Amino acid sequence: MALCMGVRPPLFRHFKTVSVQSKKPTNIFNLTIRSCALPPENTSKLVAEVKQKLSREHNNLPVGKHGRDDEEMILWFLKDRKYSIKDAISKLTKAIRWRREFGVSELSEESVRSVAETGKAYVHDYLDAYGRPVLIVEASKHIPGEYEQYEDEKLCVFVIEKALSKLPAGKQEILCIIDLRGFRTEHADIKFLTFVFDAFYYYYPRRLSQVLFVDAPFIYRPVWELIKPLVKSYASLVRFCSAKTVKEEYFTVDTVPASFRVGK
Repeated sequence: MALCMGVRPPLFRHFKTVSVQSKKPTNIFNLTIRSCALPPENTSKLVAEVKQKLSREHNNLPVGKHGRDDEEMILWFLKDRKYSIKDAISKLTKAIRWRREFGVSELSEESVRSVAETGKAYVHDYLDAYGRPVLIVEASKHIPGEYEQYEDEKLCVFVIEKALSKLPAGKQEILCIIDLRGFRTEHADIKFLTFVFDAFYYYYPRRLSQVLFVDAPFIYRPVWELIKPLVKSYASLVRFCSAKTVKEEYFTVDTVPASFRVGK
């Protein structure tokens, strides 16, 4: 899968990249700082108010897990919308409707098996060194048009859901590794990648911690320069790095993904 995205409101306005340099000509450290709005003293009251409004104004929405009375989901969208009840309800109702229409709860290993067998997207068996579930994409295995787009979209949503289900206590975000070794222009798929990042923005806000572009070939650089202005604040999540960096900084010898082991 190639990374190409459509224009949308910035997802992570709260990310800022700060360069800190000592007076001496030493190393420059890049720090990613998240500046979140402080939560109100009584978030439970806000959650209850959202539930009441959803019950009155959107009672056709489903209830239960990921439904209009799911307090954990309500709180997450409140945080995403800086505790604005109006904005949270607007985004939350769209997400709940989408889950129902897309059939997220019906996705299973069997329903995505044929596409998953290509090996182009999967969830790693181990967490990374920072305790995050890891979603791996092997771009060279994605061939646009090989499957109906809806089939690729189902796999995308399934692996996101699977990665989120592996979140340990206290963790809220996942790591995405885009392996660009072997990437060629014929692997680019703008329409599909627009769906991927729309999904993260609208339906899984603040769930994406970092995106690693691994061993990007020369031909990918112009693609990224084209995409970067459209992505806006998404770009702050991206790090270009080598397979060696992935192995040494993000995993241990025992947990490194098979495709990044010695000789791969």
